[in-house]
Amino acid sequence: MIVDASRPSVARMYDHLLGGTDNYQVDRKACEELLRLAPSSRELARVNRAFLIRAVRYLAREQGVRRFLDHGAGLPTRPNVHQVAQDVDPTSEVVYIDNDPAVLAHGEMMLAEDPRTTAVLNADIRETTEIFESRAVRRLLRGDQPVAALFVSVLHCIPDDHDPWELVRAVSQQLPRGSYLVIAQLVSDDPELRGSITDFMQKITGDSWGKVRSTSEVDRFFEGLDLLEAPGPVEVSRWLPESDLAPRQRSQEWIEYGGVARIS
Repeated sequence: MIVDASRPSVARMYDHLLGGTDNYQVDRKACEELLRLAPSSRELARVNRAFLIRAVRYLAREQGVRRFLDHGAGLPTRPNVHQVAQDVDPTSEVVYIDNDPAVLAHGEMMLAEDPRTTAVLNADIRETTEIFESRAVRRLLRGDQPVAALFVSVLHCIPDDHDPWELVRAVSQQLPRGSYLVIAQLVSDDPELRGSITDFMQKITGDSWGKVRSTSEVDRFFEGLDLLEAPGPVEVSRWLPESDLAPRQRSQEWIEYGGVARIS
């Protein structure tokens, strides 16, 4: 699969903001422009990554989850989901889903660690039927053990007319009872800023990127679910923070907003 280095990639931009090296000059330039528009973007990326790690560790350690389905996995950034989960139980299994060529290329390295417990699926996360009919996901769903479906910093890549709320509902309906959803997405309650960042990301990625949403729009993802460890979705650095030294944003012109919920 060919990696297009002429246009910024959301996955590679995220990698750069996290201090990674799997990115190109075009991605770094796009990040510079984004930081001018939203100066807290670097801290936001770190806050988001820290939330993902805490949520996976919490589900593995406190809720006994051993199977994870990571939608829009992005480029590997240690520790990865399978490493966090397998630190609690080495038998934990993870299926990563993405269709970014760079992500898929790096996914081969994750498979090399242990193909019995880790799989990378080349699919658009909106193709729920295709995903749940795949061999990797059917294997993950064997029996009735709970599965944690992760949607961390990916739902804002889906436009409203592709109905990301229905996507989340469709996935939750495919999971065993007592499974979990981890959801977080980019949010701003400043309509002007929401529009500016959405327009910028759509322009540089060259496709219908999706949108920065309001907190009320993200609250809709959690309707009918039992939220854990919080009375409602929160700015994710506030979700079970491990210490006062955990990553924080210096300003909050936009935030990563979400939580963890159980499917009743």
